[in-house]
Amino acid sequence: MAPPTSGTARAAGRPKPKTKPRRTPRQIVRGARRRARRAAGRVRRFWRRSLQLRVVTSTLVISMTVVVVLGVFLMQMIDTAVRRGRLDSATAESVANVATVASYLSQPLVAVSKQAGTQPDDGTDTTPGNPLDQAAEALSRRADSRYNVLILNADQVGRDRATGPVDPRTVTGKLRDKVRQNKDEPQAQYTPIYYLGNAQPVPGLVIGILVPNPYGDYEVYHFFPLDEEVKTLSQVQQWLVVVGVALVLLLAAVASLVTRQVVTPVRLTRQAAERLAAGKLSERLKVRGEDDLARLATSFNEMASNLALKIHQLEELSQVQRQFVSDVSHELRTPLTTVRMAADLLYESREDFEPAAARSAELMQNQLERFESMLADLLEISRYDAGAATLDIDSVDMRDVVLRAVGDSQPLAERNTTRLDLRLPNEPCMAEVDSRRVERILRNLLFNAIEHGEGRDIVVTLGADRDAVAVAVRDHGVGLKPGEENMVFDRFWRADPSRARTIGGTGLGLAISREDAMLHGGWLQAWGMPGEGSQFRLSLPRQAGSELRGSPLPLVPPEVEMRRTWRGQATPVLSPAIEGGFDGD
Repeated sequence: MAPPTSGTARAAGRPKPKTKPRRTPRQIVRGARRRARRAAGRVRRFWRRSLQLRVVTSTLVISMTVVVVLGVFLMQMIDTAVRRGRLDSATAESVANVATVASYLSQPLVAVSKQAGTQPDDGTDTTPGNPLDQAAEALSRRADSRYNVLILNADQVGRDRATGPVDPRTVTGKLRDKVRQNKDEPQAQYTPIYYLGNAQPVPGLVIGILVPNPYGDYEVYHFFPLDEEVKTLSQVQQWLVVVGVALVLLLAAVASLVTRQVVTPVRLTRQAAERLAAGKLSERLKVRGEDDLARLATSFNEMASNLALKIHQLEELSQVQRQFVSDVSHELRTPLTTVRMAADLLYESREDFEPAAARSAELMQNQLERFESMLADLLEISRYDAGAATLDIDSVDMRDVVLRAVGDSQPLAERNTTRLDLRLPNEPCMAEVDSRRVERILRNLLFNAIEHGEGRDIVVTLGADRDAVAVAVRDHGVGLKPGEENMVFDRFWRADPSRARTIGGTGLGLAISREDAMLHGGWLQAWGMPGEGSQFRLSLPRQAGSELRGSPLPLVPPEVEMRRTWRGQATPVLSPAIEGGFDGD
């Protein structure tokens, strides 16, 4: 074989261009549906958000309906008036013509023809001066091409006369029957008029009158073409449509202009309210005029000023309170340290005291520990208020963190006859967290579960996925009422103020836990139902600083959700996530 040419070699070494795979008809239809749904979604959002569009569209639809109804009514009235006027004039002229025909046909035509001796054998009357021809000629002169007349005689064939090329088939059998039944009254019918030599009929009016005659009754039909009237009505209809469309568009433009005058100040007010809600307390509206919108702007400015003043006062008061708590907490540490040293000395020597003094030393030791815990909580919450809280990040196994928290809570659980059920994965669950703060969160959740678990088992579950880790603490106690899922994290909040605390504390444990979770970029959420207990879920990102998008554990316990499904009831409303929103569990 001959060696390939250089061009062929380059072509052989060149990579083949990538061809785009052809889409199947189903994929094309599916893509078109997706685009249509997206377009429909954008239209719906724009419709819901635009007050001006809804007002203009409503005005357009209402005005169009009114214009159509009025147009149809006017068209019917005009059509009826034109038809009635034409019918009256045609009837009057027909009655006058019938009188003329009756005067010509008052003598026997057959006798006159036979006396003249000119009657052919086929029955056709061609006698000069025939009264039937004279009547037709008189009607032809009177009609003057405005209408045509047809004279029919059913008894004598060949006695038909017409003043023009009108086709006798225009006269329907129904009209002839009505004419024969009503001898004294003219009968009218709107029907197409056919002409000999012309295939296209012309809209017209046919009026038939029976002329009694002792030698044979005659039917006289007048054919009035209505093409001019139809043309006039068509032009009137076109003008009505043009005027109606122009009127609808004009009303839409007027509605848009008027709505814009109202919507624009409202839109500016909304934007100012959004900026005010975002913290720009100096936001104000421009007041123009003295109308209702101007008074609305004035009221808004007054409200914004009062709100800014109140917020400033509350900020000052809050700052004073935070400073007071911080100062008091720091100042109490020095005397507390001295008292603590004395109490430790007394506690260690309690065996040398009398029973009453030894018991007092033990009580003082316990209360000092509680006081130190309360003081530590106050100092910690003051650090969060001052923005001085920081994280000591380290990569740890969350199983160890959970075990340490459970170990710290075990003595309290034993005193309350509560069993802690641990459900931990077999693989390590590594996460970059501040282990001290996470342990404190879990201890607070466990203490809270023991406090309200009424001695029933508490389930601690650890779960993890690629992006997050989560710990759920489930108790089977009194539960939470609807709306308390968020309130439970407020400072000093208690579900039942009359319920005595068995553990003690300041009421800041869950509030501090929430701050610790937020400092990690995580969520601390709660679920509860009366009689079903409650569940708290801590979700943290596995890598420090990454955004948390979901949780590997459900917020609602699976057994509760399963019972709901079996009973055919709706899924219970879940509490919204604190900081970060819901993840869909």
